[in-house]
Amino acid sequence: MVKALILPLVAVCLAALAGCGSSEQTSTLSADERFDKAKALFDKENYLEAINEFTIVTLQFQGSQHAADAQFYLGECRYRRGEYLLAAFEYGVLKKSYPASPRVPESQYKLAMSYYELSPRPSLDQQYTRKAIDEFQSFVEYYPSDPLAADATAKIRELDGKLAKKLYDAARQYVVLERYVAALRYFDDVIDQYHDTDWAPLAFLDKVELLINRKKYADAQTNLTRFLSRYPNSVLKSRADALQDRLTKEFREAGHARTAGTEPARGAATAEASR
Repeated sequence: MVKALILPLVAVCLAALAGCGSSEQTSTLSADERFDKAKALFDKENYLEAINEFTIVTLQFQGSQHAADAQFYLGECRYRRGEYLLAAFEYGVLKKSYPASPRVPESQYKLAMSYYELSPRPSLDQQYTRKAIDEFQSFVEYYPSDPLAADATAKIRELDGKLAKKLYDAARQYVVLERYVAALRYFDDVIDQYHDTDWAPLAFLDKVELLINRKKYADAQTNLTRFLSRYPNSVLKSRADALQDRLTKEFREAGHARTAGTEPARGAATAEASR
């Protein structure tokens, strides 16, 4: 009975001693060995353990040739685990702590990509969308010849489109609510701030249609002329032509009505300006 109790206890003690020996052996690893161990774990997609090992490299071997690479891989581990805020933090640390590292351009790109992954659908808050745009713009500005610059530019355009859609959807909602002044303001925001997105031409024509509906014919014509000048080859050209026909017809009819005395007594210009 005593022997049966002692044997398991001995086994536990031996295992503990073996663990201590292993720990002592691991603690004496060089920077090269420690980094190689961390990289092997990373390659096996064992990201949690890799994070521990890369962290040791950045703390114990800050002046080594592997420190910047270890910091970069900390970001990569977080990114591949879908921990994008933590990934952004780690890439940011590399930029600040190792500005001369050849890993900086890629870290800048991956920092932007971390926020890109956090960017939600247009109806939600777009703070991460704006951060992603800022970081992609920094990447393109500082590394215009980098092979990833074209992709960064495409990502900026995509994210701009998301911000434009958010404003456009808000404008349409204000139209439904019959809050026309607010709707026009949001249409103008899309047109002025995101003129190179697919939503700007649509906002232009929706604005023109709203102005026609409210019988603001002069403003409608001005905006329709601007649209045709800015987007002469737009896929929405047929809609623009239809709005032009409607605008011309209604303006003429309004003129005939005023001439016939069926309109209120005030002058045409005064009547239109007051609406």
